[in-house]
Amino acid sequence: MGKGGLIWATAEDLARNRSRVLSLYRRILRSLNSPVLDISLAGRITKKAEARRLFDMSANERSLHNISDLIHAAEYSLSLLNQGRIPSQTQKLREY
Repeated sequence: MGKGGLIWATAEDLARNRSRVLSLYRRILRSLNSPVLDISLAGRITKKAEARRLFDMSANERSLHNISDLIHAAEYSLSLLNQGRIPSQTQKLREY
């Protein structure tokens, strides 16, 4: 959370989360190449494009609560990928 109970992210808040978000992004893209996942090459390319689009759309987020939720969702998706499971929208909503 930011200082003084602000709900909007300051430049300092964004800088603090930058390395964490970049690390999550790289780890998700890397995990999509895992041989444990039972998906075709076309499926991998599609999932990578989807991940890039989600991170790109989320880059403009300025609400601290939304940023926290997005990071939590990315960490959860990464944990599923590490288990060899492909996260889906309905699965995220059910287990969240």
